[in-house]
Amino acid sequence: MSRNSHLCALGELYNNKKGDHLFMEQNTFIEKYFTPRRHTDSVKWDGLQEKFGDDDLLAMWVADMDYRSPDAVTDALLQRVQHGVFGYSQIPEAYFQAFIQWQQQRHRYPVQRAWLRYTPGVVTGLYWLINAFSRPGDAVMVNTPVYYPFLQAIRDCGRTLITSDLINHQGYYSMDFADMAEKIAANRVRLFILCSPHNPVGRVWQEQELAQLLALCEQHNVLVISDEIHQDLVLDGQHQPSATVDDGAFRARILTFAAASKTFNLAGLKNAFLIVEHPALRETFDDYARRVAHTTNGSLLGYYAIAAAYRHGADWLQLVLSIIRSNYDYIDTALRRALPLIQISPLQGTYLMWIDLRAYCSDEALPQLIQQRGRLAVDYGAWFGDAGRGFIRLNIATSPEYIRQAVDNIIMALKSS
Repeated sequence: MSRNSHLCALGELYNNKKGDHLFMEQNTFIEKYFTPRRHTDSVKWDGLQEKFGDDDLLAMWVADMDYRSPDAVTDALLQRVQHGVFGYSQIPEAYFQAFIQWQQQRHRYPVQRAWLRYTPGVVTGLYWLINAFSRPGDAVMVNTPVYYPFLQAIRDCGRTLITSDLINHQGYYSMDFADMAEKIAANRVRLFILCSPHNPVGRVWQEQELAQLLALCEQHNVLVISDEIHQDLVLDGQHQPSATVDDGAFRARILTFAAASKTFNLAGLKNAFLIVEHPALRETFDDYARRVAHTTNGSLLGYYAIAAAYRHGADWLQLVLSIIRSNYDYIDTALRRALPLIQISPLQGTYLMWIDLRAYCSDEALPQLIQQRGRLAVDYGAWFGDAGRGFIRLNIATSPEYIRQAVDNIIMALKSS
């Protein structure tokens, strides 16, 4: 992709402010970090044929970025690789301390070293926690639409899936506490899986919402698994760690996932954090990890990459967030202008846009329009549960040229329907 094409796309997307300091920083970032990923064993780009039956699509589905990770990550990996020995290794203490410092500085969450446990990723960890803290047949609740591996994990573990649809207020979502309370009581729900920030609807839950949810779970003795992997990708507001709600009043029943994978584009390194504050919960998890999961350590290279990212990646992240905001604003404006009946959820957090296309086509017609006519690979809303039918999820952590192409293709596809 040429420098001129980048500048043209950037100028159009980012309000043509070519003399603006932020525009110049964004342009420099895209020039340096945007990386075409076809033929690099990328799931998002090289898995198109397997997932969609067509490898000639613009990939805007899997939730990773098309940006190289911060330079400090590459430097740390190169330094460790040059050592040349990759035998059995201890977990570097610097790995834990970098995360602890990040949580304190970014989220005012004073995590203690003793609370931290390893998982290869949130999805694997979710399977572990469901099995460790519930029994086959137990009821597990989620708010739908929701990240679809949650639904699959509950079913795969032989638990009973209980869903409570989020309330959709013209694209802005909220929890239906009355529905949740009724279903928790009626089904004797054992676990609640929270997505915070929420994937796919982009909500960053406010403390008062989380307090109401956690009080409900406490009332019915429900354990909360909080997936906070998108905690650093907040555009509006401030991420509220579940464990610090109401000065930590509910922390004894919360297990929290966090990771550098979404924040710094490190998913392939297979390292995530599980935060378990209550000693009894740690004992249960440790027993399960020893007997069943058979692992307590992660990727050697991942330790070095993640520590470097947390220590030195803040400036990189701030530019990423500014680009995501600019991409969202462009898509939102362009689609609303061309397709006035469209509904687009406000993007408070994540880099995943949630778009309601029901005014223009049926759920069944979406693949024909979006994939066949629009030549796009997206996550279809139905994958996230019945409450997502007629929607698409669009990954916007990519180049301005791809953003512009995606918008043009969506408009063309829907106007031709």
